[in-house]
Amino acid sequence: MRKSIISAILLAGLLSTLPAQANDIVLRGDTPDHHVVVPGDTLWGIAAKFLKDPWRWPEIWGFNKEQVKNPHRIYPGDIVELEITPHGMRLRIADDKASVKLSPKVRTEQNGTTAIPSIPATAIEPFLSQPVVIDGEKLVYAPYILGSSDGRVVLGKSHPTYVQNLPNDQGNAWQIFRPGKALRDPDADNQILGYEATYLGDLKVSVFDKISTANITRAKQEILKGDRLIISPGIIFNNYAPHAPSRHINGRIISVYGGVTEIGKGSIVTLNKGARDGLEMGHVLGIYRRSHASTLERKHVQLPDERTGLVFVFRVFDKVSYALVMQSTNSIKMLDAVKSPQLYKATN
Repeated sequence: MRKSIISAILLAGLLSTLPAQANDIVLRGDTPDHHVVVPGDTLWGIAAKFLKDPWRWPEIWGFNKEQVKNPHRIYPGDIVELEITPHGMRLRIADDKASVKLSPKVRTEQNGTTAIPSIPATAIEPFLSQPVVIDGEKLVYAPYILGSSDGRVVLGKSHPTYVQNLPNDQGNAWQIFRPGKALRDPDADNQILGYEATYLGDLKVSVFDKISTANITRAKQEILKGDRLIISPGIIFNNYAPHAPSRHINGRIISVYGGVTEIGKGSIVTLNKGARDGLEMGHVLGIYRRSHASTLERKHVQLPDERTGLVFVFRVFDKVSYALVMQSTNSIKMLDAVKSPQLYKATN
């Protein structure tokens, strides 16, 4: 049975964004005629073997509704092939694996393996299940830990814990966090867009009251009196189809996760644009360096922006977003611009 690559969830949203034709997609100079999917592959990584703009793979995937019984997964062992037709090109899963000549090497196929993700799942999973950004207003009214009856300074797993200002209509599963640095918008007079949140652990409420009783079920770091609570988020899907924003985006990188100073492929960055600006999960943005130079007349002029990488937006808040750096062709710095990516152009 041939399996397609895009999930049913993604397909519904994707159809409205696909262009009528994808004739402007440019192949790599060393494009193979096929690729055998192996554990650890991602949809982006496979597309990068064929396309100069790998995030555009959804535009040229071929679908055969009569043959595809389960049109939402691709697994290790499947063979992706490039097909050239009179109407253009397309990537597809080989109908007959025996028709594709494979080189004589050891290949591993695992039954029951999970489908490969769009982007490296392990890099972003903690950001999908834990608090990352807290709005300033929500921070003011967030419930907080009062402490324990025995006066412990540091609270740990299974310690009875008392909580102030806890609502009783949002469930009994909560996450514990500590507010971190303020995220400021350099393009809006350093306005505070929110606060980074350090995830500390999980808490389950046993008794709701003016002062609620709870138990810490997980302690990732030390938990102290005054640490805040936020309701545990629901399931956030991470297998998004990449696509360019439908409206113009012109933002900046305002923070790098982990306190590192160098930004490169695999880095998690914070953008000063969010849902209110039209960003959504799955958007791909180009990273552009803003450089300046002096003329002979000693005038300060801005040089044309130079693209230095691509980011994939995987979690969106109202005013900010988190993105994974997927490509890096040059050094990337704080405050570099992010905007809709310019496409590679075919040359004759």
